[in-house]
Amino acid sequence: MEELKIDFEKVNGLVPAIIQDANTNKVLMLGYMNEEALKQTQDTGKVTFFSRTKQRLWTKGETSGNFLNVIEILLDCDQDTLLIKVEPVGPVCHTGADTCFKEDNKSKTAFIDHLRSIIKDRKNNPSDQSYTASLFAKGINKVAQKVGEEAVEIVIEAKDDNKGLFMGEAADLLFHYLVLLEAKGYELDEVMDVLIERHKK
Repeated sequence: MEELKIDFEKVNGLVPAIIQDANTNKVLMLGYMNEEALKQTQDTGKVTFFSRTKQRLWTKGETSGNFLNVIEILLDCDQDTLLIKVEPVGPVCHTGADTCFKEDNKSKTAFIDHLRSIIKDRKNNPSDQSYTASLFAKGINKVAQKVGEEAVEIVIEAKDDNKGLFMGEAADLLFHYLVLLEAKGYELDEVMDVLIERHKK
């Protein structure tokens, strides 16, 4: 991980660390880190805090097994607050709740944004090995055709009771729909705007 230039003396040796689920974007908890805790977090890939009550380092999950596996560490504009994106193993709060703010952390729809960024990259930096890039290379008609094919296939699967097959087709349809939006140069957020406006009426 890249070196983070934090002025620990400016903040009396401790910086707040906001913990966010990398897949759901849900804020899970807030802790504090000193320089040693940050280094251990970077070295092990598991979030370690400095406990202000126990006056020692503690790795989240060291007793429960509910570790916070680090995906990315970001520093704010004032260089005195950390945003740590993680993949949590189990519930985060000591009460057994998903988050320390009593919110459910079940939705994985934030992954769609990650998938959109990959699709955009395949369009802008095509590779011979990429299926997505090959769709863009074939043109808008082929991409639109694939969406049509996947739509028909999910309708067929909807008539049966095989959840696995239905989910597979649902994933195929969603993926190709995102590719179609990118091929057209439209953003999913623009579709969301239409839905939001309809909801207001």
